[in-house]
Amino acid sequence: MAPPPPSSASVSQPFIDAAGSAPPGNQTQPIPVIAERLPWKHTFISLKVPNFRIFAAGHFIAVIAVWMQRISQDWLVLQLSGSVTAVGVTVALQFLPSLLLGPWGGMVADRFAKRKILILCQSVAAVLAATLATLALTGVIMVWHVYGIALVLGLVTVLDQPARQVFVNELVGPTYLRNAISVNSTTFQLGGLIGPAIAGLLLTAVGAGWAFAANAVACCSTVAMLLILRKDQLYVNAPAPKSKGMLREGLRYALSKPTIYWPWLMAGFVSVFAMSLPVILAAFADHVFQVGAGGYGVLNALVALGALSGAVASTRRRQLRLRSVVFCAGMYGLMLCLAALAPSMVSFGAVMVLSGFWCLMFLTGCNQLVQVSSNLGIRGRVMSLYIMVQIGGQALGGPMLGSIAEHANPHAALLVSGGVPALAAMTVGTILARKGSLRLKVDWRDRRHPVRIARRAAA
Repeated sequence: MAPPPPSSASVSQPFIDAAGSAPPGNQTQPIPVIAERLPWKHTFISLKVPNFRIFAAGHFIAVIAVWMQRISQDWLVLQLSGSVTAVGVTVALQFLPSLLLGPWGGMVADRFAKRKILILCQSVAAVLAATLATLALTGVIMVWHVYGIALVLGLVTVLDQPARQVFVNELVGPTYLRNAISVNSTTFQLGGLIGPAIAGLLLTAVGAGWAFAANAVACCSTVAMLLILRKDQLYVNAPAPKSKGMLREGLRYALSKPTIYWPWLMAGFVSVFAMSLPVILAAFADHVFQVGAGGYGVLNALVALGALSGAVASTRRRQLRLRSVVFCAGMYGLMLCLAALAPSMVSFGAVMVLSGFWCLMFLTGCNQLVQVSSNLGIRGRVMSLYIMVQIGGQALGGPMLGSIAEHANPHAALLVSGGVPALAAMTVGTILARKGSLRLKVDWRDRRHPVRIARRAAA
């Protein structure tokens, strides 16, 4: 069983929507609001759960290897084809299945055991990584090989991602769900800091093949971790029975809740325009700064460094608000716009750290808000629709941004990448402010909160 709650400071209150009123009925599970800041020793309190500790360790190893494969794959395609657009096509093929089949994957996650789905998916991913490693190490690899494996890996992701998102709740239960999501993000970004750096070294020293081989081994280790979990300590819910209209039911449910559809909308803008950042970074590393594979790994590691800081900060977040999620998306877009104007690689890298921070603050808040706002019986379908937007959007954005970077210039691509989400955040923020009768209040006499959002006085 999971340990008891950390302290009496964590209280459950009904979620207040953007308009300032509680939702009708009991549609939304309570969102914990921390009345006081938790001590630092509770920053990663979900790791006290033994099963989650095992899962997090396996996930950390796998994430490092996945980042190694992602960076090596993109750079290999760039070297084989000489085209940034080809790198974008690789991204599109890997994420296109999530765009087309994402809801189906969520329905499967609601109907079948999540742990068995993850074991199957990681086993197939290990075979794909081993195939890619063999082709690269024997020197026969071609661009179409990478395209084909990327597409099959995308099909695996359709099942893997919604099951993985919902499985976190089965590991820790509702008490530590928000913290566990933040810990997962921290793990992912720490791996994203280490993986690109190792990939840059391997690409320079021995080539991409060994990075693919490392990912194959890591996938096998993830399967082993899933097999040794204590099944009697899982918070397993009864699977949803098969019925007609399950996907429509999930869509109707999501569209009925502002705390789900507004994050979806912002995730769509960020995904299409700002989540294919590695494609643009490849262009900057090769054509602008001319720093090669090692420099490409460093740029991705700097983004991950900022994202790691954002992931840790998200564990300290006391309140989960819709407007803060929109604000973080806008700040991420603004940072990308500033990076496009950076005059040197040093200043560019510094802004990349800030970009990673705001990106992760947005993604973590978005994920938490959508998960906690959906009931368990339908959460797999809701999360699959969210993942369809978040991951599938990259299938559209990757080729588009790669083409802009190649045929215009990388700076223009980065301005588009950041400008559109920033404008979308301003628009959504204005709509939410009007609905909630909110305004920006400036009071320099208030030293703690000189600038804050306040409710308009009644007429």
